[in-house]
Amino acid sequence: MTTLEGETVIVTGASAGLGESMAKRFAREGANVVLTARSEEKLHAVAEEADGETLVAPADVTEESEVRAVVDAAAEEYGEITGLVNNAGIGLLSMYGGGMPLHEVDTEDFRKIVDVNITGVFLFSKHVVPELIDAGRGNIINISSGFGRRAAPNFGPYVGTKWALEGILRTQSMELEDEAINVNGLDPGGRVDTGFWDQLPEEEREGILDPDVMDDAAVALLAQGPDGITGESLSAQDWETKLL
Repeated sequence: MTTLEGETVIVTGASAGLGESMAKRFAREGANVVLTARSEEKLHAVAEEADGETLVAPADVTEESEVRAVVDAAAEEYGEITGLVNNAGIGLLSMYGGGMPLHEVDTEDFRKIVDVNITGVFLFSKHVVPELIDAGRGNIINISSGFGRRAAPNFGPYVGTKWALEGILRTQSMELEDEAINVNGLDPGGRVDTGFWDQLPEEEREGILDPDVMDDAAVALLAQGPDGITGESLSAQDWETKLL
């Protein structure tokens, strides 16, 4: 049976939705889970409900000094870090409840989405990877989307960042292959019952997935050893078929 005993994992966007569900599952599987997001209040609520070891470390993923503080706090508390789940993400849908053609998107909104979805991944990876190298092993999971493999009109900023994420994870997997660190992408495989999709009309909610849809696959990916699969990006169901 797969467990995460002895692992220390940082989860961004851990205050709600997919991130909250994964973080609670990791704690239940024995990991030390570092919860990070902007809302300290929401993070403490997640920590109180978690059945296992957690550390609340609020931060804005786009601010490097705050990211560094999270990594430092995790290393000080637990000695070493072995996992990172880059889950924090936003899009026009989560910001405004709908999309619009790319040429109508406000420039600052575009930059904000890129900053959270890509710069945030870069910053956490930049500061966590040296810790994984020091630990002699590790796993990075970048939460992607089906929109990282196909286009979708009116959601250009989000689609663009997820395509960029796919390229980043594959590049980093090559760079870290000799360091016993696996880098992979994981997506839910469909729309999920989280705040991101709250604006969906009732007639489109049939078949919507539960927030725990990625938990099994994420645990399996974090439990991989140095010879694990790296440089791939699959849906939760496809990962489960491959790993479980």
